[in-house]
Parts: sequence; C-alpha cells; structure tokens
Amino acid sequence: MGLIHIEMFATLDLVGQAPGAPGEDPLGFEFGGWQAPLLDEVGGAQVGAAYEGTDALLLGRRTYDIFAAFWPHQEGGQDDEIATLFNRVPKYVASRGKPDLSWAGSTQLGPDLAAAVREVRDRHENVKVVGSLNLVQTLLREKLFDRLDLWVHPIVLGVGKKVFDGGAVPTNLALLEPPVATPSGTVYLRYGLADGTPGTGDMSAPDRGAGQTG
Repeated sequence: MGLIHIEMFATLDLVGQAPGAPGEDPLGFEFGGWQAPLLDEVGGAQVGAAYEGTDALLLGRRTYDIFAAFWPHQEGGQDDEIATLFNRVPKYVASRGKPDLSWAGSTQLGPDLAAAVREVRDRHENVKVVGSLNLVQTLLREKLFDRLDLWVHPIVLGVGKKVFDGGAVPTNLALLEPPVATPSGTVYLRYGLADGTPGTGDMSAPDRGAGQTG
C-alpha cells in the first residue's frame, strides 16, 4: 500500500482558496493569487523536493481543469521538471460531472470516492493531492491521507475556503521534521497521520499527564 500526500498552500488563517492566480477560482474570490508575492527560491525548492518520487496525482475537478490547461505547455520552460513529472504520471480526477479528460493519463474516479481512493493508494507508492479543497474535505473526514505538507504564509485574508472547512474529524498528527521558514516568512510543516484521537487533560492537576485519553 502506498502513501497519499496532501500538498497544501494556506494563509495564517488557513485559507487555501485560489493561491496561484486571480482567475484560478471564478467564484468572485477577491484575493486570487495571494501566494505569488510571497514566493521565493527557498519555498520553490521545498515544493520541488516535496514532489520527488510522485507516481500519481489525485485531483478535484477544478484543480484538474486548471492543471490540464497549464502543465502540458510548460515542458522546456522554467518549470520543466514539475511539468515533465505531472505530464508523465497518471492523473485521477474526483468529479460528479463529466470532465474533459484530454490530459494524457487521466482517469475519472468512480462514484464511491472513498473506495476509489483506496484503490489508487493500493496501486501507487506516492500519490499527491494538490489544492483540491473539496476533495481534501473527504480525505480528512475519511482519514484517507498519510502525509500533510502545509505551507503557512504570513498573511490573513479573513475570507475564502479553508483547508479544514467542514471535513475534518478529530485526528492526531505527528510532525515528521522540524519546521522551516523561508525568507518571505512562509513556514513549511510536514505532518504524518498518527494513531488515535486527540486526548484531554487538566492543566491544574498535580500530575498533568493524568486523565489523558486517545
């Protein structure tokens, strides 16, 4: 069984909507492209390293449409390495509609999304979920992920769809490596799914470890 990695760019208030460009989300979100002014070489290298070993992409419909219109035309340019990877690996699309699957290697997942995702994880070693906030809510609810790479950017928007936007259930995570900050102030956090559910305790108790569960 392989690993499902969620790759997510977020603001300090955990908005993950439309980081890449103003037209990325046509729903009237006024801060589309909020990530662009905060990009730097350190962050770019982190993102590139995070995709190493990827052998499949798992995408929501909107993210898929954006990627399919962009990445097939980027080989040979400044993003050649990621473009070549994305164009080569299989793409699995979560959609209730009928997406245009003209991007080579694309397959629509079946109506039982949780079962379909489990099949994808059994078929590949390192499956990356990029953006795809609606899909991410299902993966969080079903605990159908193994890694969460979160880039937290030093801005607060106050509006927009959030990373944890109604799909999360009580879950423990383990920090897999020390956080790293970029020159622009973005903090890269890499977590792994851990066993159990969050425990509770009493900070006023003599033995502060007593009474914890999970």
